Amino acid sequence: MKIALVDSGIGLLAAAAAVRRLRPDADLVLSSDPDSMPWGPRTPEDVSAHAVAAAEAAAAHRPDALVVACNTASVHALPALRERFEPGLPVIGTVPAIKPAAAAGGHVAIWATPATTGSAYQRRLIADFAGGTPVTEVPCPGLADAVQWDQPAAVADAIAAAAARTPDTVTAVVLGCTHYELVGDAIRTALESYGTGPLTLHGSAPAVAAQALRRLGLAPDPAAPATGTLTVLLSGRAEPLPAAALSYAQGRLLAPVAAGH
Repeated sequence: MKIALVDSGIGLLAAAAAVRRLRPDADLVLSSDPDSMPWGPRTPEDVSAHAVAAAEAAAAHRPDALVVACNTASVHALPALRERFEPGLPVIGTVPAIKPAAAAGGHVAIWATPATTGSAYQRRLIADFAGGTPVTEVPCPGLADAVQWDQPAAVADAIAAAAARTPDTVTAVVLGCTHYELVGDAIRTALESYGTGPLTLHGSAPAVAAQALRRLGLAPDPAAPATGTLTVLLSGRAEPLPAAALSYAQGRLLAPVAAGH
């Protein structure tokens, strides 16, 4: 099987690594758009156009499923992507894990980009899935860019600023941008340093990977032979895995395959 993933940048590594863990035999196509990122400040129409272009580049490699591993693109581009590619190519979107976070009760924080925080889309998800669970929206300016370009000092500063805005009563944090899943350990450490008690981080990658397999009628098989290949497309160009990706555990998981392809 071959699964393509689309994102503005290296945030797609989280979902790609989750697929790799479930199916080491799956071929992966990672199509990002570093020439045009970030997508967040763009108009919805512009985001959709860039997402469709990245998906078109991936579709040329004839995948069996297309994962939109980006919250912003899932908000603005899913209708266009599904109109363009389905039913021949299943399209799987990414939704912040608000529902499972709220199901556990307690106080939930949603870390997201400034563009997503307070948006009608996120407020609707909170209304639909949080029930009576208290939710605090926490904007994280600069964090996705700092993760993308592997700027550790800027990552630490952005995380510290967001942690300072997060109430210490929070028991669960929803990572509402796929880039944030690459620095989950640093986020947890920062929150605990601000006095937050034990908490659970909720990313989207595991659920997205599982849904991609379900759409293909496949079961997880972590013990399958590690024969899956990796194709990397940067704004449509075939390239090696970006050096910044190797700074994160998810990128290093894919790197041995990338080195040979």
